[in-house]
Amino acid sequence: MSHVPTAGAVPAPEISRAPRHDGEASRARLLRSGLQLFAQQGFAKTSTRELAEHAGVNVASISYYFGDKAGLYRAVFFEPTGSPQDDIARYNKPELSLAQALAGLYAGFLEPLKQGDTARLCMKLHFREMLEPTGLWEEEIAHGIKPMHDTLLAVLCRHFGVADPDDELQRLAVCISGLGVHLHVGHDVIRQVAPQLEEGTDALDRWSDRLVMYALAMVDAERRRREAAGGAE
Repeated sequence: MSHVPTAGAVPAPEISRAPRHDGEASRARLLRSGLQLFAQQGFAKTSTRELAEHAGVNVASISYYFGDKAGLYRAVFFEPTGSPQDDIARYNKPELSLAQALAGLYAGFLEPLKQGDTARLCMKLHFREMLEPTGLWEEEIAHGIKPMHDTLLAVLCRHFGVADPDDELQRLAVCISGLGVHLHVGHDVIRQVAPQLEEGTDALDRWSDRLVMYALAMVDAERRRREAAGGAE
């Protein structure tokens, strides 16, 4: 029985094979079908035969491109969201102003939304992984979410002129990230209660501007809180 590698596991090396002329297209179809079926049904309830039929390829293609069903699930879970290192690089530059760093942070949240239903299915898959864990969610936290959180903390520490983050900066970082997370978690709700917010080719650009503005307001509120607390001592 195939099972998904747990956090920290080293992936098996890829076997070098001569590519078929339609290789990239077949692999892409498997990724799209895998994302849809795994998001809807979960890892355990989705069979390799069903995946192959949905993608219009033979069952052997799954082992050819991904090793097994677990390898396909892993690729579906991580590949569409991109590399955490790429997202971190958007705002992990000391020369950036706080506003520029925040714009880089939110770009990492907003870029996937340009993929339409792919972002919605990725979020659904992540929710399902939390409810029916295979080990990949813990890996996502350790190698993706936590490094991004720690980098945001470093940005805030530079802004406030402190060496190490205290609990208040931890809370502030969670709230700043939460603005971006909610655009994914609450996407379907936003579409129902305020569909006009998605209208226009510049909708995501407007979201970016507002997210930065709101985050700066939270930072300013924390600055004033610290100043008031310092004056009371």
